[in-house]
Amino acid sequence: MNTAYRYFGDIKQNHLLAALPQADADRWRGQLEPVELTRSQVLCAAGSVPEYVYFPITGIASLVYLTQEGASAEVAVVGNDGMVGVSLLLGGGSAPSEAVVQSSGLALRLSASFLRSEMDRSGAIAKVMLRYAQAVLGQVAQTAVCNRYHSIEQQLCRRLLLGLDRSYSDEIEMTHELAANLLGVRREGITIAAHKLQEAGLIRYHRGHIVVLDRPRLEKQTCECYAVAKKEYRRLLPMALAA
Repeated sequence: MNTAYRYFGDIKQNHLLAALPQADADRWRGQLEPVELTRSQVLCAAGSVPEYVYFPITGIASLVYLTQEGASAEVAVVGNDGMVGVSLLLGGGSAPSEAVVQSSGLALRLSASFLRSEMDRSGAIAKVMLRYAQAVLGQVAQTAVCNRYHSIEQQLCRRLLLGLDRSYSDEIEMTHELAANLLGVRREGITIAAHKLQEAGLIRYHRGHIVVLDRPRLEKQTCECYAVAKKEYRRLLPMALAA
């Protein structure tokens, strides 16, 4: 489905772009290219240097680590809160994780070379981008703690809330198999957890789609990791940052 009609030419539909100083945002408008993201599309392979960075509007991507045996686990979620290509912000060049689209939708694409030159040119841009990089590192750390100490049901609630925050509806594209791969757990564990949530009236799932019916109760059901990471993002990236 074509989602370009949801863009309307307003780059501030992406919260990270909205945090840029107005003069810098105006300069970026001619460089940002609307692109469609398709489910399972790899935006950046692990170990590669990204040619572009992506600022999702309606699409959602996962940063995923892969083992030599082929297992995988999601370490961060990127939607309209940020950008894909955070490794460029830290000067490391190549990305340690794979960035793959989990929910199709629209994004704004920017050349990596332009972003690097803009960070050298503007201290205000560098400040915003490095704060975002810190927020992503915080999400990665919180995910590691969550995966180690909290139940599969709590992890699933957290992941659904992360997707919901970056979605324009209460419905999330996610099969049990995908959820298991993202969380690095067995599919049977996801099936049991999802069944409990559905029986409790928190969600409804059917053929790869999960509808959140009661968000307040879902937030109570999850662990503290969701709120901690969200609070840190808001601390680092309020809607308007001083230069």
